Amino acid sequence: MVTTALGAAAAAKQFVAAAKVALSRNVMKGDRVSTCEFDRRQRATHGFAWIATLSECLSATADWYQRRALSGRLHPLSERTIIIGFSEYLGQLIGGVPMTQNEIVRPPELGLSQAAAELAANDCVAKFVLADWSGVRSELARLLAEGSRLEDTLDDETLDSFRAEVRRFADERILPEAHKWHLEDALIPDEIVQEMAGLGIFGISIAPEFGGLGLGKLAMCVVTEELSRSWIAAGSLGTRSEIAAELISLAGTEAQKNRWLPRIASGEFLPTAVFTEPDTGSDLGNLRTRATREPDGSWRMFGAKTWITHASRSDLMTVLARTLPEAHGYAGLSMFVAEKPRGLPGNPFPVRGMSGSEIDVLGYRGMREYDIAFDGFEIPQDGLLGNAEGQGFKQLMRTFEGARIQTAARAVGVARRALELGLTYAKERIQFGKAIVEFPRISDKLATMTAEILLAREATYSAARAKDAGRRCDVEAGMAKLIAARVAWSVADVSLQIHGGNGYALEYEISRVLCDARILSIFEGAAEIQAQVVARGLLNSDAA
Repeated sequence: MVTTALGAAAAAKQFVAAAKVALSRNVMKGDRVSTCEFDRRQRATHGFAWIATLSECLSATADWYQRRALSGRLHPLSERTIIIGFSEYLGQLIGGVPMTQNEIVRPPELGLSQAAAELAANDCVAKFVLADWSGVRSELARLLAEGSRLEDTLDDETLDSFRAEVRRFADERILPEAHKWHLEDALIPDEIVQEMAGLGIFGISIAPEFGGLGLGKLAMCVVTEELSRSWIAAGSLGTRSEIAAELISLAGTEAQKNRWLPRIASGEFLPTAVFTEPDTGSDLGNLRTRATREPDGSWRMFGAKTWITHASRSDLMTVLARTLPEAHGYAGLSMFVAEKPRGLPGNPFPVRGMSGSEIDVLGYRGMREYDIAFDGFEIPQDGLLGNAEGQGFKQLMRTFEGARIQTAARAVGVARRALELGLTYAKERIQFGKAIVEFPRISDKLATMTAEILLAREATYSAARAKDAGRRCDVEAGMAKLIAARVAWSVADVSLQIHGGNGYALEYEISRVLCDARILSIFEGAAEIQAQVVARGLLNSDAA
């Protein structure tokens, strides 16, 4: 079956290549994308991105399948999961890929009727798509009910032991209290933050000379996934430090690195990213917050920011602001690293020139969201990142790959918890004289949930490996974020359906997981932005 999976993944790649050729006829001008045509045909271009994303999931999972089979350690549950996942995603490529619940892009829209027919006729693809896998789905659900789980070993002693350690911490210290903290809209307790620091979570990717572990993005994925499985806020707290540390590591002066990185790695300073504005969202080229240089070399900041996570309790801000008003778009933006005091009860921003208010949210609690206003907030002279004006957007872009990979890992963790909750409830809920897990419509749900989690996970890990290898991976990172966010929402929604009416009750944990899952296709670049990035990147590349 490994050979069949590899052959089917290769056929899916050929389908992507055909889609690229068909789309290029309409949106390419010479060897570059025509922005006007690209935007006018957005449904087709974004559909192409989704087609390529599903193909990437198949390729990454086929590679994992081969590695596990060659090692002789492939669990029967994993093999059945791959069969269900491949049959589903190949079927979508042939018949229509859902971008959202009410947007399905079908091959004829992209001029791919013939290519889809050829894909369906491929021997390897047909073995997945044309067979009746109902028995495999029920067997997969039975194995889940008996306690089998997807294999998650990376065959790396350091990463596997780190996963085990973080999982124990999450199971013992976060998971039992997370829902209560969510309902109380409480911050992650300080003692939990300190224990996370003790595990090295805030310095995973920071170089050892600055007090970090220097382990890279795959390690960050593993840790983020395990923490987010217990509570997305815990996983996201680590990514705040990761974003700031990567900015400073890549673009900071030696003095800035020596000053800030050890404090981030130790957990002494908790960072927050201050980028988004009320009227810009993803359109950072129109950002209006400005910073002006004073005669003594310091800076004063003016403007409004919104959706700033963990803004009050943080100690350090990375802030994007316009310093060159005569330069249009991204060219006038600069990045700042600014220290601030932690908020106090009733006074979230006890510092001159800065004020703000909390944004009430459905989920993603534990750190809290804020609107912020700067009115002459002072930043010392050495607060300009890299001591380089006009480089803020370029500096930020270098961190987008890592941030989106981490968001994909958060989504995988959230999806895993949703599956666990759905499975547990299905085993315990008795209707018509038996546990509902025994009903085909329930077992089918659990089987497909498991398959999609595996596909999203392997796409995420593949992007992380590319990043760790030093390769440009903006397309792969976008794909991982795109599919993992969709899977998290789908799995959470289906898990709540398994819970029935009880799932709608706040006392049940799945109600929180559903709310947390919904944000994943919005922040760190909305799904539509990810599709834009993926499609443009593939069209501009030499090969899809």
